[in-house]
Amino acid sequence: MIKIAICDDKPLMAQELAGHLADYMKENRITAYDISSFPDGRSLLNAADRFDVIFLDIQMEQPDGMETAKLLRRRGDHSLLVFVTVLKELVFDAFQVEAYDYLLKPLDSARFHQTMDRVLRSLEQKTTEDIVIQRGTGCEVVLLSDIVYCEVLGRKVYLHKSDGTVSDYYDKLEDLERRVDGRFFKCHRSYLVNLDYVRGCQDGQVLLSQGERVPASRLRERELTRALLRYMKERGI
Repeated sequence: MIKIAICDDKPLMAQELAGHLADYMKENRITAYDISSFPDGRSLLNAADRFDVIFLDIQMEQPDGMETAKLLRRRGDHSLLVFVTVLKELVFDAFQVEAYDYLLKPLDSARFHQTMDRVLRSLEQKTTEDIVIQRGTGCEVVLLSDIVYCEVLGRKVYLHKSDGTVSDYYDKLEDLERRVDGRFFKCHRSYLVNLDYVRGCQDGQVLLSQGERVPASRLRERELTRALLRYMKERGI
């Protein structure tokens, strides 16, 4: 699942960007993606989700796009940042926040496709099949395919695995979310679920294949259904 954010204070521009993205995904037969739109930097910064790619306008009320990018980087966000702006003179400032690319308005379709080609290649290179967690003085390698769901309690993250065992270590769920791939969905502020094991969602709970149930926040239930349908379609289920 490719998670994309559009942050622009002009609704028409946000719609145009979403249209370009939808066209690109359709042409490349990519169905496992999700687009979230934000009208300003503050709402993006307050979002519960973490995104693979962020299309960010620069000229907005404070925090403007550049300041929003700085705040994202300061808290450890490693999203691919693509600035979309009329201000070509700020291209060098973008390097300070490790911007991935810089698109000028009005958008050029061919240039947009080139950027997205590069984005997909970068995301593919970041894909991993396991994570390494620190446990005391040692470490443990955990296969992502073995994780049914992740839960945070206090300062610890608990990885509930398909063999019934649980691995716990000190971390933040937000940091773990940045390390896993698109098969994981944040259904609640304290839970990530592996879509491979999800069998449904009802009455504020996610139903998992081995009988477990984990909570889903009311605002995330519909998004979970959409994410699951896209993920199944991508896998041909």
